[in-house]
Formats: sequence, structure tokens, C-alpha cells
Amino acid sequence: MPEISSKPPLTIRLCQPRGFCAGVDRAIQIVVLALKKYGAPVYVRHEIVHNRYVVEGLQNLGAVFIEELNEIPAEHRECPVVFSAHGVPKSVPEDAQARNLFYLDATCPLVSKVHKQAMRHQRLGRHVLLIGHGGHPEVIGTMGQLPEGSVTLIETEADVAAFVPSDPEALGFVTQTTLSVEDTAGLIRALQDRFPAMMAPSAESICYATTNRQEAVKETASGADLFLVVGAPNSSNSKRLVEVAERAGAKMSLLVQRASEIPWDDIAGISTLGLSAGASAPEIIVDEIIDAFRARFDVKVDLAITATETENFPVMSVLRDMKLTPSDMAFVNGTV
Repeated sequence: MPEISSKPPLTIRLCQPRGFCAGVDRAIQIVVLALKKYGAPVYVRHEIVHNRYVVEGLQNLGAVFIEELNEIPAEHRECPVVFSAHGVPKSVPEDAQARNLFYLDATCPLVSKVHKQAMRHQRLGRHVLLIGHGGHPEVIGTMGQLPEGSVTLIETEADVAAFVPSDPEALGFVTQTTLSVEDTAGLIRALQDRFPAMMAPSAESICYATTNRQEAVKETASGADLFLVVGAPNSSNSKRLVEVAERAGAKMSLLVQRASEIPWDDIAGISTLGLSAGASAPEIIVDEIIDAFRARFDVKVDLAITATETENFPVMSVLRDMKLTPSDMAFVNGTV
């Protein structure tokens, strides 16, 4: 006779896709491979991706995180310095060259695509409108591709109303890759209503991973007593997933970095949990959180697959002679 569990039942609706996107995976691989090829230290300008667990894991391997290039000691100028997946202003590689530093640019190819879209608008004589969040590294990097004064940041509909262009017929827009699809669509409509001649980028700016993760959350959030998004508080795409879950019908939605941040006393009565992870959150933390729920509930996991991602962004050629093994990435992916 089967044993009856004394734990309360819980269904976990586990989103797929979730977690690392191809750009994040590539950026982490670049740091790991650089450490294997050149040895420690490898310097990394800014957090390689917005996740403290990932950063600490790379630090344990020998990466040294800095905010500016002048923090690299003179005796370490031969060591590689990696630029983060969010992208950097043009001034950063120029500074690296002036200092005779060896740098590896881990900018996500989809962010680089937005840079090229913005530069194309500017080259064609258009003032560029960048829809995004001020202060985010990706926004700083995109604005830093263009001459000062040639790009205006649009964060809200109030910004749309306040913007007065010198030539309403010569405008083009791009967006940060990690925004809410719905919010961005609203801002684009507001801009198009005011400036019908405004030109769109040649391809969608919001990346496939952002869209896919938001669609998966929409599919699973309705009726959930709690929706958890694994991610960091400075991760734009993770915070957007929390908002999407609330809009899609979750009774409560929270962003957590580890299982220890879950308010266990407040959620004792839940029976349905939605679970996803932002594009910079490692799978090993998703596993940790599911295990933490198994310790407290009789868990049934329903995998909600809404898309299959096959994208793979290769690392730069200088690192391709190094073999990347599953054990190299076990600190984020877990062991198989």
C-alpha cells in the first residue's frame, strides 16, 4: 500500500524556456575559457551578467571584477579583460587600446545588433530614440555608440509627450533587448501617434529569449497562488517577468535569488506555484528551489513548454582552441 505523504500537496508549473539565454551562456563561457587558456587573473569589467551567484562562481575560478579599466594593476596589463554581455560604450575599447590591454568583448550578439540598428539610423540622418531604462548597462552601452546629442532615452509615456525633436520627419527608434514586450509596444504606439514618420529598426530589438520567457510566464501564471522568478534585483529581464506574472493572473509574484529568500511562513497554504528564471539565472538555483519545496511539500512538477530554443552563439576565435567540458560549467548548470 503506497505511503500517504504528510506534506501538503503542491503543483509546480515549471516554465520552459527559462534561465540562461545563448548570449549569457556565451559570456560566461568566455570568462571560463579565458581562465583555462591564460590562467588567473582574468579581469571582467562590470558584472559579466546580472547574477551574484554567477559572479561569485567566476571569482572562485580566478576572475576579478572591476568597474573601470584603470583598476587593473600595471603588472597585470598582459592579463585578459572581458567586457560584459550588456555591451559597452565605444569609449571603453578605445580606452583599452590606449592602455595596451588585451580585451575580449562578450557583448551579446543581439545587443550588438541593436548597436548597429542605432548607428544605421544615425548614419541615415535620423535622431535616435532609445526605449529603455536609464542607468542600465545595456542602455549606457547603446547610447555610447552614438555621438553625444544624437540619441534620446524614452522611458515613459511622459517622456514621449515631452520630447520635441528638431525634425519630426527624421526619427528612428530602437529598444533595450530585455524590456516587457507589452510596455514597449505601448511606448512605440505613443511615439508613432506623435511622429508618424518615425522609422523602426530593420529587425525586432527585443531579444528572442526575453519574448520566449515572458510568453512562458503568461501561459503558466493564471491561477497560481505564487509565482517565483529566479533572478537578481538588478536584472531587467527578471524584473519584467515578475510584472508579467502579476498581469497574467498570479495571486502573488516574487523575485528571489536563492531558496533562502523565499518567505516560507507566508506561503504555507499555497497549492499551485509558477516557477521561471531570468536569462542570467543559473539552472542550479532552480534545482535548489525545487528541492527546498520538496522538503516542505508533496511536489508534483508540471513542465510547461511553450518554445524550443536552439540558438547558440559561438565564442570568439581566439578561445575556440580550448575545450569546454560539462565540469567547467557545473558551477552554474549543475552535474548531469
